[in-house]
Amino acid sequence: MNTSAQSPGKLGAAGRGCLAIAGVLLLLGIILGGCGVSQYNALVGAQKEVEGRWADIDNMYKRRFDLIPNLVETVKGAANFEKSTLEAVTEARASVGRMQLPPGLPTDPAALDAYIRAQQSLSGALGRLFAVAESYPELKATQNFLSLQDQIEGTENRIAVARTDYIAAAQKFNTLRARFPTVLFATLFNFREAAQFQATPEERAAPKVEFDFKNEKKQG
Repeated sequence: MNTSAQSPGKLGAAGRGCLAIAGVLLLLGIILGGCGVSQYNALVGAQKEVEGRWADIDNMYKRRFDLIPNLVETVKGAANFEKSTLEAVTEARASVGRMQLPPGLPTDPAALDAYIRAQQSLSGALGRLFAVAESYPELKATQNFLSLQDQIEGTENRIAVARTDYIAAAQKFNTLRARFPTVLFATLFNFREAAQFQATPEERAAPKVEFDFKNEKKQG
């Protein structure tokens, strides 16, 4: 009789213990869930910032790419313009066309490096073309050439600014992604590290190519 009389009390204590444990687990779940949502949202925001900065770079590269055919046709009209300089621009542009990256945020460092190198080669070829053009007064007097030169040089400046902004945004995102406990959510939701590149001081400004014409003779 005594055993049966104590059973309800014992069951009541066990039930209260289970409820307490369930309450603690629920509270931990709410805390962890809130932390997860916060970390996830932070990753999304940082990633979107990097994507935006990359889109700025890509748009400027595409703008420059589209301006070059008109520039080439304009320069072709100048008498005896250096053929090799013009060909270098055309070949560099074709190389850029072959090096297009997949849409979205670049995550392959090797592919990004190859793409940036191709773009830098095009910048160098354009710089040499504008330097050579200084010795062709009739070309420099052409309004279409001057307009294209101004647009391309302005685009180069905007590319330099956009690249600096991308580097800062990518560093911020990659640092956030590597921190604990954010790295757990980054791995869980497949947030891949943003590909990074380094900007040299020369790359932070539009390329300026010096060319010595004193010892150069135009080919007749």
